[in-house]
Amino acid sequence: MKTFYPKDLSTQEFHGLLQGSIAPRPIAFASTIDKEGNVNLSPFSFFNLFSTNPAILIFSPSRRVRDNTTKHTLENVLEVPEVVIHVVHYGLVEQMSLASTEYGKGVSEFEKAGLTPVSSLEVKPPRVKEAHIAFECKVNEVKPLGNQGGSGNLVICEVLVAHVNEDIMDDHGVIDPNKLDAVARLGGDWYSRASGDSLFKIPKPIRTLGIGVDQIPEEIRNSTILSGNNLGRLGNVEQLPNSAQIEEFGKTEMIQEMRIRFKNDSESWLDHLHLAAKTELEEGDIEKAWLILLQKQ
Repeated sequence: MKTFYPKDLSTQEFHGLLQGSIAPRPIAFASTIDKEGNVNLSPFSFFNLFSTNPAILIFSPSRRVRDNTTKHTLENVLEVPEVVIHVVHYGLVEQMSLASTEYGKGVSEFEKAGLTPVSSLEVKPPRVKEAHIAFECKVNEVKPLGNQGGSGNLVICEVLVAHVNEDIMDDHGVIDPNKLDAVARLGGDWYSRASGDSLFKIPKPIRTLGIGVDQIPEEIRNSTILSGNNLGRLGNVEQLPNSAQIEEFGKTEMIQEMRIRFKNDSESWLDHLHLAAKTELEEGDIEKAWLILLQKQ
């Protein structure tokens, strides 16, 4: 493990380390307007959701590292405290990237990126027609975090209205992450795509009072086959199967065959139990995984 102190690196070097580490980061594709009516559209990956009631989004247009100048987005929200924040999906990512080009004041990134402006309902900045999700916001506060190159400026935004493309919703009216196909920022030129095989589910611990990894039997907890993630999933059950369930499962063909096969090899017996349980965990069947793990030779 290599240790870094911010004071020992240049701002640019530590900036790269932070961006490579704190990832993936959602992207606020922000539309703003100045008092003369000039529209700006720019992406920011220092962004997230911070409250539901009131609905608060915060993004941070940092001062440029190279010369300590400020961005048009920051200047605009100080003049006209309104913004439309769009969620970037994969079909928009190249145009979003093009809009990050540092065009001069008054140049429309909508035109440069080939995007369509649509009038907003509650704020002056237009929204992007091609975006699947757009939040019209008022800016409650702009909080500077410093005055040097790389210093952030927290733009604290309250959502006034949300626009969501119905095509990305499932039959229950919930946003389907595969249909949203959101894009996030990593370090350097890297991005990630939140869809397909990169998506997975984990049951929320707040739904149960899990027994915890510390209550898992030692021979399972110290397994060389089960990963930390596997143990975490095992520890998220409220109780272990009872003796009758374990005994009944022990009569299955799989367990009976393993007992015969590893009758005189306890080490291989345990390894194969753990391998079988790992497969079930990765397929989401935690109950079956526990029934396998609790078998006795």
